[in-house]
Amino acid sequence: MYELNDNQGTKEVEIIRIKSGQRSREKDEVVTETPLTIFLNDREFVTLLCSPDKQDYLAVGFLRSEGLINTADDLDELNVDYEKGIAFVRTKTTIDLLVEKLYGKRTITSGCGKGTLFSYALDSLQSKRVESAMQIEAEVLLKLMSSLQEKSSLFKKTGGVHSAAIANREKILFYSEDIGRHNAVDKIVGECILKKVPLDDKILLSSGRLSSEIVIKSAKLQLPFIVSRSAPTSLSVEVAEQMGITMVGFVRGKRLNVYSHDYRII
Repeated sequence: MYELNDNQGTKEVEIIRIKSGQRSREKDEVVTETPLTIFLNDREFVTLLCSPDKQDYLAVGFLRSEGLINTADDLDELNVDYEKGIAFVRTKTTIDLLVEKLYGKRTITSGCGKGTLFSYALDSLQSKRVESAMQIEAEVLLKLMSSLQEKSSLFKKTGGVHSAAIANREKILFYSEDIGRHNAVDKIVGECILKKVPLDDKILLSSGRLSSEIVIKSAKLQLPFIVSRSAPTSLSVEVAEQMGITMVGFVRGKRLNVYSHDYRII
């Protein structure tokens, strides 16, 4: 397992700081951004622009979110060359014709571009509503979000990353940071898949905006709760309602907004 130390996650640059009309030359830390190219079954599939840690989890989580694998048992081989920024993934079964059409040199930036298989994924979820009877106290969600913010060491240094976590009702189990909010979620999804952790009784925490793609990722994993300190979009609210997911936004201080399936919030 490759883990970045503190100085690998950031890079020191020289800046000009202007404060109260005074100009000074100083050092500043910026977050590291690097490409990761995923080769799927010996063919180049996609390049992700991401933070350089936990790239094995990112590759697996991305493939799961795109609907190309379901569990760790679908994987035959996973190797990451961190120096070259390449992930080699081999699956036990062949890829279907839909995915065959998507092979090629595609780059997904660290921004907000939607997943390649968005429409296909939405259609495939029609019969996969989350039926969890799990309930949780609002105060617990506030405490979990506070813990997420406390863990954001890279954000505190640079202000340049998003955070995501998987939690139970007691604590955060897995945590990640990345320049992209989708990458941050995919990293913890990949970690849960490789460690074979069930997610149907867990909570997804995020620092980023709740878009429809995040809801679709959660529906595929049967996650009953999506919780963020940021805002949802109109489509994400619709999809969350349709898929039986409780979506909570603006979790800050002592307040939160419940956008769908509020019966799960005590």
